[in-house]
Amino acid sequence: MRSMRARLFLILIAATGLVWLSATAWVYLSTRAEVEHVLDARLMEAARMVASLIESQEIDTAVASLDPDVMPDRRHSPYERQLSCQIWSLTGTLIGQSDGAPAERLSDHPDGFAERSIDGDMWRVYAIRDEARGVQVLVGDNLDIRARLVRDMVKGLALPMALVMPALAAILWFGVGRGLRPLSQLATGLEHRAAGDLHALPQTETASEIRPVVTALNGLFGRVGEARERERQFLAYAAHELRTPLSGLKTQAEIALKADRPETRTLALNQIVTAVERTARLVRQLLAMAEAEAVPAAHVEPLRLSEVAREAVAGQEARLTAKGGTLRLDPSLDGIEIEANGTLLALALRNLVENAVNHSPPGGTVRLSWTGRGVAVEDEGPGMPENEIARATSRFFRGSNHTPIGSGLGLAIVEICAEKLGGRLILGRRKPAGLRAELQLAGPREGNRSSSPGEGATGRVLGDAVG
Repeated sequence: MRSMRARLFLILIAATGLVWLSATAWVYLSTRAEVEHVLDARLMEAARMVASLIESQEIDTAVASLDPDVMPDRRHSPYERQLSCQIWSLTGTLIGQSDGAPAERLSDHPDGFAERSIDGDMWRVYAIRDEARGVQVLVGDNLDIRARLVRDMVKGLALPMALVMPALAAILWFGVGRGLRPLSQLATGLEHRAAGDLHALPQTETASEIRPVVTALNGLFGRVGEARERERQFLAYAAHELRTPLSGLKTQAEIALKADRPETRTLALNQIVTAVERTARLVRQLLAMAEAEAVPAAHVEPLRLSEVAREAVAGQEARLTAKGGTLRLDPSLDGIEIEANGTLLALALRNLVENAVNHSPPGGTVRLSWTGRGVAVEDEGPGMPENEIARATSRFFRGSNHTPIGSGLGLAIVEICAEKLGGRLILGRRKPAGLRAELQLAGPREGNRSSSPGEGATGRVLGDAVG
């Protein structure tokens, strides 16, 4: 059932009906018990009255037996006509009985209350035994009449309630609608709200039951607004970064066309090559960032860390070798198995290695090793001042030691991947020179060997672990 109004209405109707049925059952049981108590008392009183009349010899047994032929003419209620009286001698002879009393003995019980079935009818009988006069008085009451009396009383209570139920249902339906009106007003306000309106909804006059929904919506509006602002800044920065190399390309191309000296033309062409490389890297980094944000982190698989690392360095080893450098995979990576998203892990390691290769000096070494909690990538470049480490993962941030083709997106991509992997990125200065970037992961599989973290890192946590 998708309608809240109908659901609440049915719940209230069911609850009301349950209460009503419970009350009816309670009234029925309590009324039956009270009626039986009263009628038992009346039955006992009638038997004692007959016995006392016989004992005082004020009337003969024919009158005492409630015989209508000898009793004075008076009106009886329908219930009183159902009382039956028998007077038996102790020798077993029927002395007298009332009109309508069964021919069979009402009870074989000597004294007190008893119940007996006679000709398919159940009788409640009270007996009094008079040894001195040698008689026994039996006064009986048909239990079917008692049950009819109780049913009539309950029916008198239930019938008005049944007639009131349709009116009660209409009142409940109207009341539920009025109670849900604030929710309808909220829906109407959201329906007429402009797509770009992300202002918080007012909470001062909001019903307490709807306030959590309004609070959640305001939180959603805030997060959407922050995401839109990040996208706007991203597009602005990307447009600015693309505009600069494209303008440089045009300028250097014009210089190359107009240059008379071969040296000037060669210098302009080299500048064009550098600008093209920077633009290509920027576009590649933008696509990598979009990929990192789009990849679902929930998809994990068992991975061998050494294989992922070799795949990440495959495209960068030739560039480092061309500079006379060395790319080294530490043996500590062998045998390490983790549960992670392979795409995100490879993307993060590839950007760390590319950043290290770009900043590595001629003849420098880039080293990948296992720290016990993650992968560390170290280079021997100029490193990064302490005051820039806190901003290193900001998008399009290029530090004082940036390279000509740098875009300022590499470490930002790594941080996005680290958060989605449930880990964090730690940057620190490497002694005597260089940068140490550690990609800490959620944890290796149990039983994997690990080595102690490398020394000389005075790092700062740039990403918090997320679950």
